[in-house]
Amino acid sequence: MRNRVNQDEQEINDTVSGAMRQTPFGRASTHVSFAAKLGLAACAIAFGAIAADVQAKPKRALASLSPEVATKSYATKPTLAWVRFCQRMPEECTVDISEPATIELTDATRDTIVRINREVNHAIKPKTDKAHWGVEDRWDFAEDGYGDCEDYQLVKRRRLVEAGLPRRAMRMTVVIDEEGLGHAVMMVRTDRGDFILDNKRDAVLPWYRTGYTFIKREGDEGTTWASLGGAVSSPVATAGR
Repeated sequence: MRNRVNQDEQEINDTVSGAMRQTPFGRASTHVSFAAKLGLAACAIAFGAIAADVQAKPKRALASLSPEVATKSYATKPTLAWVRFCQRMPEECTVDISEPATIELTDATRDTIVRINREVNHAIKPKTDKAHWGVEDRWDFAEDGYGDCEDYQLVKRRRLVEAGLPRRAMRMTVVIDEEGLGHAVMMVRTDRGDFILDNKRDAVLPWYRTGYTFIKREGDEGTTWASLGGAVSSPVATAGR
Protein backbone atom coordinates (compact mmCIF):
# COMPACT_ATOMS: atom_id res chain seq x y z
CA MET A 1 0.00 0.00 0.00
CA ARG A 2 2.82 2.40 0.91
CA ASN A 3 4.52 1.74 -2.43
CA ARG A 4 1.29 2.60 -4.22
CA VAL A 5 0.97 5.87 -2.27
CA ASN A 6 4.55 6.80 -3.14
CA GLN A 7 3.88 5.97 -6.78
CA ASP A 8 0.74 8.13 -6.81
CA GLU A 9 2.61 11.01 -5.21
CA GLN A 10 5.39 10.79 -7.80
CA GLU A 11 2.86 10.73 -10.66
CA ILE A 12 1.17 13.88 -9.32
CA ASN A 13 4.50 15.66 -8.94
CA ASP A 14 5.51 14.65 -12.48
CA THR A 15 2.22 15.97 -13.85
CA VAL A 16 2.54 19.30 -12.07
CA SER A 17 6.21 19.65 -13.05
CA GLY A 18 5.38 19.09 -16.69
CA ALA A 19 2.81 21.87 -16.63
CA MET A 20 5.14 24.56 -15.30
CA ARG A 21 5.83 27.60 -17.51
CA GLN A 22 7.71 30.89 -17.05
CA THR A 23 5.42 33.57 -15.56
CA PRO A 24 5.77 37.07 -14.07
CA PHE A 25 6.32 35.20 -10.80
CA GLY A 26 9.45 33.55 -12.24
CA ARG A 27 9.75 29.81 -12.61
CA ALA A 28 7.30 28.76 -9.99
CA SER A 29 7.94 26.10 -7.41
CA THR A 30 6.59 22.68 -8.36
CA HIS A 31 6.30 21.51 -4.75
CA VAL A 32 2.91 20.25 -3.66
CA SER A 33 2.57 18.96 -0.11
CA PHE A 34 1.37 15.37 -0.01
CA ALA A 35 -1.05 16.33 2.75
CA ALA A 36 -2.66 18.83 0.35
CA LYS A 37 -2.95 16.15 -2.33
CA LEU A 38 -4.75 13.85 0.08
CA GLY A 39 -7.11 16.69 0.99
CA LEU A 40 -8.24 17.48 -2.56
CA ALA A 41 -11.06 14.95 -2.38
CA ALA A 42 -12.54 16.95 0.48
CA CYS A 43 -13.37 19.81 -1.87
CA ALA A 44 -14.84 17.50 -4.48
CA ILE A 45 -17.20 16.05 -1.90
CA ALA A 46 -18.25 19.50 -0.73
CA PHE A 47 -18.94 20.77 -4.24
CA GLY A 48 -21.13 17.78 -4.95
CA ALA A 49 -23.84 19.62 -3.02
CA ILE A 50 -23.75 22.46 -5.54
CA ALA A 51 -24.57 20.13 -8.41
CA ALA A 52 -27.74 19.05 -6.65
CA ASP A 53 -29.06 22.63 -6.56
CA VAL A 54 -28.26 24.03 -10.00
CA GLN A 55 -27.31 23.11 -13.55
CA ALA A 56 -24.30 24.73 -15.18
CA LYS A 57 -25.16 26.75 -18.28
CA PRO A 58 -22.94 25.51 -21.16
CA LYS A 59 -20.88 28.32 -22.61
CA ARG A 60 -17.48 28.64 -24.18
CA ALA A 61 -14.80 27.54 -21.72
CA LEU A 62 -12.85 30.42 -20.21
CA ALA A 63 -9.57 28.74 -21.13
CA SER A 64 -10.35 29.43 -24.80
CA LEU A 65 -10.44 33.18 -24.27
CA SER A 66 -7.57 35.68 -24.45
CA PRO A 67 -4.93 34.84 -21.82
CA GLU A 68 -4.30 38.41 -20.68
CA VAL A 69 -7.20 38.69 -18.24
CA ALA A 70 -10.39 36.76 -17.50
CA THR A 71 -12.92 39.49 -18.29
CA LYS A 72 -15.88 37.68 -19.87
CA SER A 73 -18.57 37.31 -17.24
CA TYR A 74 -22.23 37.78 -16.38
CA ALA A 75 -24.05 38.01 -13.04
CA THR A 76 -24.84 34.83 -11.15
CA LYS A 77 -25.61 33.65 -7.63
CA PRO A 78 -22.91 32.65 -5.13
CA THR A 79 -22.77 29.20 -3.60
CA LEU A 80 -25.03 28.58 -0.60
CA ALA A 81 -22.01 27.93 1.62
CA TRP A 82 -20.65 31.37 0.65
CA VAL A 83 -23.95 33.03 1.57
CA ARG A 84 -23.82 31.39 4.98
CA PHE A 85 -20.19 32.44 5.43
CA CYS A 86 -21.15 36.05 4.65
CA GLN A 87 -23.96 35.93 7.20
CA ARG A 88 -21.41 34.98 9.85
CA MET A 89 -18.65 37.32 8.63
CA PRO A 90 -20.17 40.14 6.54
CA GLU A 91 -16.93 42.13 6.69
CA GLU A 92 -15.27 39.44 4.54
CA CYS A 93 -17.87 39.82 1.79
CA THR A 94 -18.36 43.58 1.61
CA VAL A 95 -16.95 45.14 -1.57
CA ASP A 96 -15.31 48.52 -1.12
CA ILE A 97 -15.52 50.08 -4.59
CA SER A 98 -13.05 52.77 -3.54
CA GLU A 99 -10.36 50.07 -3.57
CA PRO A 100 -8.59 49.23 -6.84
CA ALA A 101 -10.02 46.21 -8.69
CA THR A 102 -6.53 45.12 -9.72
CA ILE A 103 -3.12 45.00 -8.03
CA GLU A 104 0.00 46.57 -9.49
CA LEU A 105 2.30 43.56 -9.85
CA THR A 106 5.61 44.86 -8.56
CA ASP A 107 8.49 42.70 -7.38
CA ALA A 108 7.38 43.32 -3.80
CA THR A 109 3.73 42.34 -4.32
CA ARG A 110 4.78 39.31 -6.38
CA ASP A 111 7.07 38.09 -3.60
CA THR A 112 4.37 38.66 -0.97
CA ILE A 113 1.78 36.70 -2.95
CA VAL A 114 4.12 33.77 -3.57
CA ARG A 115 5.32 33.68 0.04
CA ILE A 116 1.86 33.73 1.60
CA ASN A 117 0.51 31.15 -0.83
CA ARG A 118 3.34 28.81 0.11
CA GLU A 119 3.19 29.47 3.86
CA VAL A 120 -0.55 28.86 4.13
CA ASN A 121 -0.36 25.71 2.01
CA HIS A 122 2.19 24.27 4.43
CA ALA A 123 0.53 25.53 7.63
CA ILE A 124 -2.93 23.97 7.12
CA LYS A 125 -3.71 20.27 7.16
CA PRO A 126 -6.52 19.00 4.89
CA LYS A 127 -9.77 17.92 6.48
CA THR A 128 -13.22 17.48 4.97
CA ASP A 129 -16.05 19.75 6.09
CA LYS A 130 -17.96 16.67 7.19
CA ALA A 131 -15.14 15.56 9.47
CA HIS A 132 -14.33 19.12 10.54
CA TRP A 133 -17.73 20.70 11.05
CA GLY A 134 -20.21 17.86 10.68
CA VAL A 135 -21.73 19.36 7.50
CA GLU A 136 -21.15 18.69 3.80
CA ASP A 137 -20.06 22.21 2.81
CA ARG A 138 -18.91 25.07 5.02
CA TRP A 139 -16.65 27.97 4.05
CA ASP A 140 -14.60 29.24 6.97
CA PHE A 141 -11.14 30.20 8.18
CA ALA A 142 -8.91 27.27 9.09
CA GLU A 143 -8.18 28.81 12.46
CA ASP A 144 -7.52 25.46 14.13
CA GLY A 145 -5.04 24.46 11.41
CA TYR A 146 -7.44 22.22 9.45
CA GLY A 147 -9.58 22.92 6.41
CA ASP A 148 -10.41 22.17 2.79
CA CYS A 149 -9.75 24.12 -0.40
CA GLU A 150 -11.83 27.25 0.19
CA ASP A 151 -10.61 27.53 3.79
CA TYR A 152 -7.00 27.73 2.59
CA GLN A 153 -7.90 30.55 0.19
CA LEU A 154 -9.81 32.56 2.78
CA VAL A 155 -6.80 32.49 5.10
CA LYS A 156 -4.53 33.57 2.23
CA ARG A 157 -6.77 36.50 1.40
CA ARG A 158 -6.93 37.66 5.00
CA ARG A 159 -3.13 37.55 5.25
CA LEU A 160 -2.69 39.39 1.95
CA VAL A 161 -5.11 42.09 3.10
CA GLU A 162 -3.07 42.40 6.31
CA ALA A 163 -0.01 42.82 4.07
CA GLY A 164 -1.66 45.81 2.38
CA LEU A 165 -3.22 44.33 -0.78
CA PRO A 166 -6.78 45.40 -1.69
CA ARG A 167 -9.41 42.78 -0.87
CA ARG A 168 -11.43 43.82 -3.92
CA ALA A 169 -8.68 42.52 -6.22
CA MET A 170 -8.68 39.05 -4.60
CA ARG A 171 -11.71 37.02 -5.59
CA MET A 172 -12.82 33.59 -4.36
CA THR A 173 -13.39 31.44 -7.45
CA VAL A 174 -15.11 28.14 -8.25
CA VAL A 175 -13.53 25.91 -10.91
CA ILE A 176 -13.71 22.40 -12.28
CA ASP A 177 -10.31 20.80 -11.86
CA GLU A 178 -8.35 18.45 -14.09
CA GLU A 179 -10.28 15.47 -12.70
CA GLY A 180 -13.67 17.01 -13.45
CA LEU A 181 -14.37 17.81 -9.79
CA GLY A 182 -15.41 21.02 -8.06
CA HIS A 183 -12.61 23.05 -6.49
CA ALA A 184 -12.14 26.51 -4.92
CA VAL A 185 -9.17 28.77 -5.62
CA MET A 186 -8.44 32.47 -5.22
CA MET A 187 -8.05 34.69 -8.26
CA VAL A 188 -5.65 37.59 -7.75
CA ARG A 189 -6.41 40.25 -10.36
CA THR A 190 -3.36 42.28 -11.39
CA ASP A 191 -2.32 44.75 -14.06
CA ARG A 192 -0.46 41.84 -15.68
CA GLY A 193 -3.37 39.40 -15.74
CA ASP A 194 -5.26 37.13 -13.35
CA PHE A 195 -3.26 34.68 -11.24
CA ILE A 196 -4.43 31.72 -9.18
CA LEU A 197 -3.58 30.84 -5.59
CA ASP A 198 -4.26 27.18 -4.99
CA ASN A 199 -3.79 24.68 -2.16
CA LYS A 200 -2.87 22.04 -4.75
CA ARG A 201 0.45 23.69 -5.54
CA ASP A 202 2.86 26.30 -4.28
CA ALA A 203 3.21 27.67 -7.81
CA VAL A 204 1.24 30.85 -8.53
CA LEU A 205 0.10 30.43 -12.13
CA PRO A 206 -1.78 32.54 -14.68
CA TRP A 207 -5.37 31.32 -14.72
CA TYR A 208 -5.05 29.91 -18.26
CA ARG A 209 -2.15 27.65 -17.25
CA THR A 210 -3.94 25.91 -14.41
CA GLY A 211 -5.80 23.47 -16.64
CA TYR A 212 -9.06 24.34 -14.84
CA THR A 213 -12.46 25.24 -16.26
CA PHE A 214 -13.53 28.48 -14.59
CA ILE A 215 -17.17 28.58 -13.46
CA LYS A 216 -17.69 31.71 -11.34
CA ARG A 217 -16.05 34.12 -8.93
CA GLU A 218 -16.93 36.87 -6.49
CA GLY A 219 -17.97 40.05 -8.20
CA ASP A 220 -15.98 43.23 -7.65
CA GLU A 221 -18.93 45.62 -7.68
CA GLY A 222 -21.22 44.04 -5.06
CA THR A 223 -22.44 40.80 -3.51
CA THR A 224 -23.52 39.25 -6.84
CA TRP A 225 -21.01 36.77 -8.22
CA ALA A 226 -19.77 36.74 -11.82
CA SER A 227 -20.20 33.66 -14.00
CA LEU A 228 -17.07 32.98 -16.02
CA GLY A 229 -18.82 30.96 -18.71
CA GLY A 230 -17.06 27.64 -18.18
CA ALA A 231 -18.77 24.77 -19.99
CA VAL A 232 -19.36 21.85 -17.64
CA SER A 233 -19.65 18.38 -19.12
CA SER A 234 -18.47 16.22 -16.23
CA PRO A 235 -21.13 13.87 -14.78
CA VAL A 236 -19.27 13.83 -11.46
CA ALA A 237 -19.23 16.84 -9.07
CA THR A 238 -19.73 20.16 -10.81
CA ALA A 239 -20.13 23.77 -9.78
CA GLY A 240 -23.29 25.61 -10.73
CA ARG A 241 -23.80 29.05 -12.20
